[in-house]
Amino acid sequence: MFSKEESRQLRHEFWTSFGKSFPRKWILYNTKIKGLSFKFHFDTKKALVALDLEDDLEQRIVCWEKLVSLKTILLSEFLPDAIYEDTFYLDNGKEISRIYVPLEQKVSIHNKGSWQNVMTFFNTHMALFEDFFTEYQDFIKG
Repeated sequence: MFSKEESRQLRHEFWTSFGKSFPRKWILYNTKIKGLSFKFHFDTKKALVALDLEDDLEQRIVCWEKLVSLKTILLSEFLPDAIYEDTFYLDNGKEISRIYVPLEQKVSIHNKGSWQNVMTFFNTHMALFEDFFTEYQDFIKG
């Protein structure tokens, strides 16, 4: 088991290392669409990349319907393992809509031996997510 401080330090070390290994300016929150953001997630059990919709319900539904209409394209041309969840609950209980791609291997941010694999997964899959978004952002903004 790691103390909170040791865990915090490992997380910091991972994200610093990721930034140095794959230097790139990611879109993340800079989508220019209210409530739509891209996220990296890596904890002691899993790693994933996600597109999250966190706007008010009405706006979330409008944007979600557009993303669902693009599902076949996303799955066939960009991310065949993407999972669509119109209702997803964050750890804090907040309800969002999410499209995500999980890394199918057991990994932990506390295990440095899994870091390189996660970094490569993040770089590859987030780049594909961003390519999809860049291609269809005008439609999604609509």
